[in-house]
Amino acid sequence: MHILGRLGFISLFIIAIAASIVFMAVNNTIINAAEWNKKGNINLDDTITIKPLRGDILASDGCILATNLNYFNLRIDFKAKRFMIREYSAAIDSLADSLAHYFPRHTRDGWKEYLAAPLKKSRKERSSAYMLLKEIPDDAVRRVKQFPFFKRSNNANRTGLVRERVLKRKYPYGEMATLSIGRVGEVARREVRGVSGLERALDSLLYGTPGKAKKVLFTDRVANWTIQPPRNGYTVTTTIDITMQDILEYELGDMLIKTGAEWGTALLMDVETGDIKAISNLERDTVPGSERYIEAMNRAVLAYEPGSVVKTISMIVALEDGFAFPLDRTFNIEPKGVGFRYCGGRPINDTHSPATLPVNRFLEYSSNIGMAKLLTSHFENDPNAFRERLRDLGFFDRFHTGMARERTPYFPTIANNKGGRIALSRMVFGYSTMIPPLYTCAMYNAIANDGKFVRPRLVKALKSPDGADSIIPVTYVRDSVCSRKNARILRDMLHEVVWGEGGTAKALKNDIVTIAGKTGTCRILAETKPSGHKPDSTKKASGNDKRPQIGGYLDGHYRLSFCGFFPYDKPRYTCFVMISDPSPAYKGAATTSGTVLKNVALKLYSRGMLDNCSKLEDEPEVESRPTLYASNDENRHNRLASGLHMPSGTVITAPGQTDPGLVPDVRGLGIREAVVTLEKAGYNVSFSGIGYVETQTPAPRSRIARGSKVKITLKQD
Repeated sequence: MHILGRLGFISLFIIAIAASIVFMAVNNTIINAAEWNKKGNINLDDTITIKPLRGDILASDGCILATNLNYFNLRIDFKAKRFMIREYSAAIDSLADSLAHYFPRHTRDGWKEYLAAPLKKSRKERSSAYMLLKEIPDDAVRRVKQFPFFKRSNNANRTGLVRERVLKRKYPYGEMATLSIGRVGEVARREVRGVSGLERALDSLLYGTPGKAKKVLFTDRVANWTIQPPRNGYTVTTTIDITMQDILEYELGDMLIKTGAEWGTALLMDVETGDIKAISNLERDTVPGSERYIEAMNRAVLAYEPGSVVKTISMIVALEDGFAFPLDRTFNIEPKGVGFRYCGGRPINDTHSPATLPVNRFLEYSSNIGMAKLLTSHFENDPNAFRERLRDLGFFDRFHTGMARERTPYFPTIANNKGGRIALSRMVFGYSTMIPPLYTCAMYNAIANDGKFVRPRLVKALKSPDGADSIIPVTYVRDSVCSRKNARILRDMLHEVVWGEGGTAKALKNDIVTIAGKTGTCRILAETKPSGHKPDSTKKASGNDKRPQIGGYLDGHYRLSFCGFFPYDKPRYTCFVMISDPSPAYKGAATTSGTVLKNVALKLYSRGMLDNCSKLEDEPEVESRPTLYASNDENRHNRLASGLHMPSGTVITAPGQTDPGLVPDVRGLGIREAVVTLEKAGYNVSFSGIGYVETQTPAPRSRIARGSKVKITLKQD
């Protein structure tokens, strides 16, 4: 009876549960089906964004300047089903040793403490994604897998080792052209977007188009289903030449260190295409005691008072409007201390001009008075007309190079009154204006290009993700800023700045690359700061200002500029260099900024990058003589002969003397003596082999131009 009662009770209980199950099933699938389906589809209806792959940035020859590389985060899953907790505990000491050796971000004891920390918690509290190493390359991942404990098994369920792929933006050339190429950063919604340079200016092209996915219910799982694939970013090919960039950065940095300047900017532009082949912006590191110069603000596109480099641009207007002619017309240059007083303003002075100067020598002597008299006599009835003439030339048009924060020149609108005329007299030789170095360089480039005003560009091609190339053509701001004849006249004037008797850049003369250009020296505007405090020139007359600051100039603080092109007879490149606030010992634009340009030109020549090559004409026949050893050092010769107990001259021969202008005979010399001998004679040297010089090309006593390359072959018997 008791058994039947118990059986009945159990049966009723089972029936009640079954009825409850049936009721819930009917309720969920029929009565409230719509509500439950809505709840169940909430996650399935969510749209997931698929991030696109950011496009690469390339140099002009295809070298990668910016790309995406796979890195990995390594995590340990302490909740893995078959995690070998006992073996892990036993291996902590040896694992800490390996990690400290290869990843010294912690000491051995630090790693040991870090690895043991999860074991102090209960199994439920342990992390399933404990960070071990962050953003390491694939080869490092493979190395970690061979560490103690992890090498016991490749099964992540046993070791808990999980790798998580992370895409990182990398720049193979480091700090080279940092500001023009730019950098990326994480913004809203954890998106990586461009924050400076080309990365920012072309962000919409580089970033690409995100895709879309949603979760889909399969038989055994819920998985993501792509409904719109992402479109990866474009590959951008820039105009940057890696070799030229390296040369320009080195020469600018070397001059900044030498002069102790605050900052410097330089850019190199192809005359025919306007391609920016190199651009560098360096300034003193703000770390106390540091003497390094680092890439910082892109000053090439910001505006500063330019100084005398603007005289060339003023001369374009004078030549095109015809009032510069005749070029031999002379102007009186008042002596220093008297100066040229125009409209009652402060006197304008020249530093080293003679008593009279013809128009065609104004640039050579950098005459403030000459330029002021020439331009004010033409525009004094309407001072603002000078600014409008520059507008007609396209000088105020935005270039859209792709560099972020690009500014246009600032020439204030001036009234037709006494104050306006005084302002005009300063504008024509580079004060009361603000011009970005990029715009000055572009105008000089037009002069070198027979007057054709080509638009500067930093991007020359785009490649879509499907492989289609889009070449960005060379374009022009204006067909010309001046006639071919006037461009020729201006090139001659700029040539005399370097080569003329009164040239302000005579220090740049050399017999290898003929340089033409113009110096510019401009005082730095003062700031309101406590007496005795040296102003921070990163804020002086900043390109962020809408107009020049009002007030005086700092005594002994200058910006020194040089803008020019080379080679003079057939210009290939235009270069602008500006150095701000060098030490007082360096006051000349030619010996600072101009020297940077000169050294860049000479290095390009030595590497055959100016369409130059050695002329291998008929070489004079020379007698062939075997040489065991040779030296220009007589003492060395005597020591060796004595040590070997040989009569002097039996085996040892010294190269014959070579007349100036002929290639020295260096056969038999060691590599050090051979290179010194040839470089002293003015030649560049390349060599191959080891030992002593066996042959040289061109042959000894050949007559070739200084700066040509001499190849020597060494041999060791």
